[in-house]
Amino acid sequence: MTETVHKFKLKKEDTVEVIAGKDKGKRGRILKILRDKDRILVEGVNIVKKAKKKRKQQDRGGIIEVEAALHSSNLMIVCKKCGPVRIGYKIDGDKKIRICKKCGEEL
Repeated sequence: MTETVHKFKLKKEDTVEVIAGKDKGKRGRILKILRDKDRILVEGVNIVKKAKKKRKQQDRGGIIEVEAALHSSNLMIVCKKCGPVRIGYKIDGDKKIRICKKCGEEL
């Protein structure tokens, strides 16, 4: 079975908004992109409780809250002017620049 790895239009440090799921409407910064699973880790979004085992004498065990990854299809990039938008591209010489589909501003 061959798995396809998708090229993401979103990049690390982009501000995104959740468009589906329990955290719909929340905004956050991209912390990590898991390309093989099409999932993205967003700061402060999709918080889940996780049981953590005490590893060393000084470590604290117990239940901690961590961010879980969201599927890339449930996120949209946020333009400074327009809000959540789709991404377009503009070729400027030999560079490819991401632009906002609504206002045309560089993302």
